[in-house]
Amino acid sequence: MLVRLALILAGLTVTGVFLGLGTWQVERRIWKLDLIDRVEARIRAEPAPAPGPEEWAGLTAASAEYRRVRLTGRFAYDRATLVQAVTARGAGFWVLVPLATDRGFTVLVNRGFVPTEARERTARAAGEPDGDVTVTGLLRLTEPGGAFLRHNDPAADRWYSRDVAAIAAARGIGGTPNEVAPYFVDADAAPNPGGLPVGGLTVVAFHNNHLVYALTWYALALMTAAALVYALRGSRRMPRR
Repeated sequence: MLVRLALILAGLTVTGVFLGLGTWQVERRIWKLDLIDRVEARIRAEPAPAPGPEEWAGLTAASAEYRRVRLTGRFAYDRATLVQAVTARGAGFWVLVPLATDRGFTVLVNRGFVPTEARERTARAAGEPDGDVTVTGLLRLTEPGGAFLRHNDPAADRWYSRDVAAIAAARGIGGTPNEVAPYFVDADAAPNPGGLPVGGLTVVAFHNNHLVYALTWYALALMTAAALVYALRGSRRMPRR
């Protein structure tokens, strides 16, 4: 009797866990579809002014990531930072340049991609216009730390992620937190003189396998329940001594 009761409790517990995991994946799928819809609406919207210091504290991925923005100012090309990148065009670097906006704060702008052989500034000098420029692109939140298994090394000037605070500190950009935005902007595909850097390469993609995961967990729950029923029926047919 105790063995039978333990079998029932174990089977029901495992089945309940699988059902819970399946339901969680259904909820995640609903959240992911809503996120995709919101991002799609943002990247198709008319560009808005880039958020100023009064908005920075409230910026989150849910509220701001991939927002289409526009800003005007002057680039400090001599303080550019190259961040390693792999794109549809191959391996190379993102070119992040501080833009001193006409609103009194600075934003790091990812002007686009350059291949490895064009990492030297002289190779992209033609794409550095003087004077005020207007940039349109997608707002991206800072990427602190580095990439998977590779940490940013400011001392050696090796960068694997677009860590706004670390890059600003390494390049001496801004004297107070309110001078440098806590985000960067991926420039759009508007061509630069000379062809480099190449903008508009932001990959906006979200993995959405939650339905497959949910069906898998529900199938495991069904299999566990069926196995429990089979085991209980078998125990009833066993002769008692």
